[in-house]
Amino acid sequence: MRQGTRRRRCAALLTTAVAVSLAAAGCTAGPGTKDDGRAPKPERSHSTAAPASGPVLAVKVDNVRAARPQTGLEAADVVYAEPVEAGLSRLMAIYATELPASVGPVRSARESDLELLGQFDRPMLAFSGAQSKLLPLIDKAPLQAAPPGEASDAYVRDADRQAPHNLYLRPGKLLQEPSGAAALTTGFTYGEAPAGGRAESSRTVRYPSAGFTFTWSDSRDRWLVSMDGSPARTADGGRLAPATVVVQHVKVRESDFRDFRGSNSPYVESVGSGEAEVLRDGRAYDATWKRGSAADGTTFTTGDGEPLNFAEGQVWVVFAGRS
Repeated sequence: MRQGTRRRRCAALLTTAVAVSLAAAGCTAGPGTKDDGRAPKPERSHSTAAPASGPVLAVKVDNVRAARPQTGLEAADVVYAEPVEAGLSRLMAIYATELPASVGPVRSARESDLELLGQFDRPMLAFSGAQSKLLPLIDKAPLQAAPPGEASDAYVRDADRQAPHNLYLRPGKLLQEPSGAAALTTGFTYGEAPAGGRAESSRTVRYPSAGFTFTWSDSRDRWLVSMDGSPARTADGGRLAPATVVVQHVKVRESDFRDFRGSNSPYVESVGSGEAEVLRDGRAYDATWKRGSAADGTTFTTGDGEPLNFAEGQVWVVFAGRS
């Protein structure tokens, strides 16, 4: 049954790849591709009311020092930062309005990724692999798995980097075109900033062996990202700079899985409710987050129960453990 499922997925993915290969041949690129000379992107316009127009693409992205600078993160609509083994961090990049030429380095999936992705309409998940005990759960999840074994044409190794930090995805080999902002059924709302808040020039979130700092830039009207004390840069030397940063306080518990060193894989509980801080426009707003089930999006509200709007543009959500 499992092999048959994989064969059917592979056939579907290859059919898509063949359909777009001629168009993609002239526009896809390998790891570290520069986008010099490209016209500035228009601001994304999100809607949570329209039905989903197709699958979003979710990519698990490496985030240790040897993996940086990553490629393609600046094109993501949403970037989730999550704790993994040994106190380190990993990223999940969500693409709906733009497909970059290359994304990576791509790394392995975790159990809590399946719960997190349940809010999208059968998303496509690109990942390097997973523990053998986790694969049956991935097969049962409401998503389209696209690891290298099932979509080999979509992946390439960068000879200038050492494994396992050298696997890159070419999204154009998986999807013909972006699914559109309507596919972002996350529950987020965008618009004018709420009243109140407090001036905030910098915010740091620490994991045991990793850290994220977001520093407000008046000149760019964005939050400049630093990771583990160093500026987080794009492949062409720019800065990663989201418009909105969400620090979401969640329960982080042990899962049933361990890595090859014996370290437990943390499970981030993204269903439930709790506190959050939303950073936008150089200010911080206290919020309450709520997600009723894995099929629901996550809503963020102010103290009076009104939706807390995000600024138009890229969103980073950093999962922080709560006591």
